[in-house]
Amino acid sequence: MPAEHMPSLIERLPAVRGRLEAGAPLARYTWFKTGGPAEVLFQPADADDLAAFLAAIGPDVPVTVFGNASNLLIRDGGVDGVVIRLGRAFAAITVDGLEIAAGAGAADLNVARAARDAGIAGLEFLVGVPGAIGGAVKMNAGAYGGEIADVLVSADVVGPDGIRATLTTNAIGFSYRRSGLPVGAIVVSVRLAGAAGDKAAIAARMEDIHHQREASQPVRTMTGGSTFKNPEGHKAWELIDAAGCRGLRRGRAVVSEQHCNFLVNEGGATAADLEGLGEEVRRRVMAHAGIQLEWEIRRVGKPAGETLAEVTP
Repeated sequence: MPAEHMPSLIERLPAVRGRLEAGAPLARYTWFKTGGPAEVLFQPADADDLAAFLAAIGPDVPVTVFGNASNLLIRDGGVDGVVIRLGRAFAAITVDGLEIAAGAGAADLNVARAARDAGIAGLEFLVGVPGAIGGAVKMNAGAYGGEIADVLVSADVVGPDGIRATLTTNAIGFSYRRSGLPVGAIVVSVRLAGAAGDKAAIAARMEDIHHQREASQPVRTMTGGSTFKNPEGHKAWELIDAAGCRGLRRGRAVVSEQHCNFLVNEGGATAADLEGLGEEVRRRVMAHAGIQLEWEIRRVGKPAGETLAEVTP
């Protein structure tokens, strides 16, 4: 007698208006261009589709969420459960007076441009933040003297039970590269506020940030942005440089010569190469300076268990 068919995860999931895909490759979405597949990838049609899905699946299904996948490393063994990607359906941007309403999937750069075109000052720093605005809220992203906590009015979220809520900045609570969002809450849209400004001055400030970033960071490579948070009273890149890690390699992963708080996939690097290189950097900084670097890049999924190349200077 044939064995009873055990339904796969995708067969057990509720019907959606968006897209469900089993075994979906995720490397194509990440800035590192590496990593394994999702057991199931869900791309919701809108926030209502997402809320209904979460309310129906139950707490036993693991859920991982990302948007533009800039500061994200997906391990080579892939991600179990459902990976939710907030893509174009969550990328709308509208202007309301001195406020910007943006979907979680809206690129930070596009939010900065919308503010510029509307003469709203104070959001220029977003031109220097890679990724999407939902992720920026999740990690209180910032650069060039600004951070999300400075400009956020509120965030619309969907809880793991599918219940929607609007949270103010004070209700969320922010600290350096952290937010106090409820566990499992998914940001679906935000409201940001600035001040009336001169469009030409705003554009000039954005252009200055753009040039600074181009000159100091490996922005045209396969990288994930800043790898480690700045320890209190220190700059991560200075600690990494002092520990002799500039140009350090593991397989096809390398510590950027241009900015050594960036890891770069030179082409063909595995996620294990990149994560292993980062851990070696942490080890060397601890040995040299007695300071434990904390990852800023989010790492998800499971390793493939492959043998790694040796770390070489």
